[in-house]
Amino acid sequence: MRTHVDLPVSLSRESAEPLITQLAGRLRQAMLDGTLSSGERLPSTRALAAQLAVSRTVVTEAYQQLYAEGWLDGRHGSGTFVAAIEQAPRQPAGGAHAPAPPPPPAGLIDLTSGKPWVRDYDHAAWKRAWRKAADLPPGDNPDPYGLPRLRELLAEHLRRVRGMAVGPENILVTRGTGNGLDLCALALLGPGARAGVEEPGYHVARTVFAARGAEVVPCPVDEDGVVVDGLPAGLRVLYTTPAHQFPLGGRLPIPRRERLLAWARSTGATIVEDDYDAEFRYDVAPLPALYGLDPARVVLLGTLSKTLAPDVGVGWLAGEPGLVRRIAGLREAVADRTSGPVQQAVATLLERGDLDRHLRRMRLEYARRRAVVVELLGPACRLRGDTAGLHVLAELPEALVPVVVERARERGVLLDSTRRHHHGDPGLHGLVIGYGSASLPDLRRGCESVAALIRTARAEAARTGAGPAGNGRRTSGQPAARAWPTSGPGQGRESAR
Repeated sequence: MRTHVDLPVSLSRESAEPLITQLAGRLRQAMLDGTLSSGERLPSTRALAAQLAVSRTVVTEAYQQLYAEGWLDGRHGSGTFVAAIEQAPRQPAGGAHAPAPPPPPAGLIDLTSGKPWVRDYDHAAWKRAWRKAADLPPGDNPDPYGLPRLRELLAEHLRRVRGMAVGPENILVTRGTGNGLDLCALALLGPGARAGVEEPGYHVARTVFAARGAEVVPCPVDEDGVVVDGLPAGLRVLYTTPAHQFPLGGRLPIPRRERLLAWARSTGATIVEDDYDAEFRYDVAPLPALYGLDPARVVLLGTLSKTLAPDVGVGWLAGEPGLVRRIAGLREAVADRTSGPVQQAVATLLERGDLDRHLRRMRLEYARRRAVVVELLGPACRLRGDTAGLHVLAELPEALVPVVVERARERGVLLDSTRRHHHGDPGLHGLVIGYGSASLPDLRRGCESVAALIRTARAEAARTGAGPAGNGRRTSGQPAARAWPTSGPGQGRESAR
């Protein structure tokens, strides 16, 4: 392990990009390409600030951002070090005239969305949590709110991770987002009530609300998220994913969050905020949860499906104490509950800090995967939503999407498209690339294959005149399309959360 390194970093004061973002990006790339290796000690904030002729605050905040993402480790009294980074083998991406990529190994490479990486966890911590749960006797009177200790720990987790001022009285333990949505529908909707769902959006919300007798109304979104000025009249509930819009990937800006909350206050509607993968962000600072800005008008849903594993079956609902009491009463009436032993195991993971450590590891793991997707698919198509979460949208002309999906499957790569996430006819077309469930080598092979297929399909379309052949690339300084119309019935599927 080297003990000191002179960082070859330069910053531009002429760039519109903030110095903090520039520095974090340069260091992140240095760790990805091996210039900085695992265990490397970084210069002190004072030394690097002097080297770059910037304020110490710039370096401190850049380090803090990388620490939050899992790229850095801090050792008390010893300095700041590069976290353990497994370098993936670098392979050249195929160009327009490159030979076809080699076939993948037996079995599909799954690049569909909504699935986390579940094969990298602390086995000792996992076993310890379940031993602790097994030591406790089975309960005979399930608490509809959830275990009191777990509610306390979840409140502390949300204060620490999402900056939310909540206590256990604001928390109800659920079995995941689907269960939380059903409880919200039970408490807030009724036959004929209008429930808004983002379009395109999470189809489970549409299904759950409709099953409770509500009239489901599509609500338009653009590259930033839900379009407040386009919200239909008479909504009693609006379901939204502001941290990372599903599936387009937008992050709802603060001004629009404030307008959305003002809309809710003026109409009396309740916003159901799905915070499904807000813990994972890259190159960007966290934005406050809607709930934290106005708890009286928002119910926040969270889950361990993406953080830990879908099979755990634990999530949470955060709301005003009065609403939480009402939901708990209705839940008890319909005999709905979350497994006590599972709650005990999750409480142990939180209490000992094991879940936080797992989250830091996975931030680093997903950041590496996201970098691979951007590196290989970015030159072939326009990518949206790559600053957060576990998926990106690869925008393509409509005619190319089914061609690429079919050919990819023939080559052992399973892809998802925007079509199945729409209530009506898609207004934006492309591939929803999930990078959570495939291994890093498989992800690289799959993205190389998809990139080559996109280039081939574009070339064929250009030769035959069958459709647009442009690569659709957009640099970060160029605006994207603002909004798209939708209408008509549709259906789809998505892994549980």
